[in-house]
Amino acid sequence: MTRYAALLRGVNVGGINLKMADVKAVFEGLGLGGVKTVLASGNVLFETDLSADEVQPLIERALGERFGYEAWVQVHGIDAIRALLTGFPFDAERDGWHPYVVFVADPAVAGELLAMQDELDPVREQILAGPGVVYWTVERGSTLTSAFGKALGRARYKAATTTRNLRTLQKLVA
Repeated sequence: MTRYAALLRGVNVGGINLKMADVKAVFEGLGLGGVKTVLASGNVLFETDLSADEVQPLIERALGERFGYEAWVQVHGIDAIRALLTGFPFDAERDGWHPYVVFVADPAVAGELLAMQDELDPVREQILAGPGVVYWTVERGSTLTSAFGKALGRARYKAATTTRNLRTLQKLVA
């Protein structure tokens, strides 16, 4: 059995309000083991013999059917998330800044997002490529108003990305 984290995009923000107990029940209904939700922002730990590519569409379909929304989910192994944490290239403890990992499901989208690097004000935010992710650090209070933050809010990127703070990811691997 492999331990995974399912990262649900847009849950309990922007009008998609789900109770984590109900989300847990959906995962258990799929026959997934060791199901545990972490925070109320759409993070679910579970175990299965299926690959991430096999289980991801099953989860999306089940969530969509149960809650009546178009579910976007990314599934990552816990070891891969640990490696992303270890590889975070910025000072994660920098006072007044937020450390984020943007998980990107589509390599073309990752390329588009990383192409913004030279346009960003490094005094306010910075991005770097990682394996299947874009590492992002941004001045506190600017997450939604920075150039990169605004880009992530575009419809083009919503289905292909989900963002997590480093503290959230640390809770997933603890």
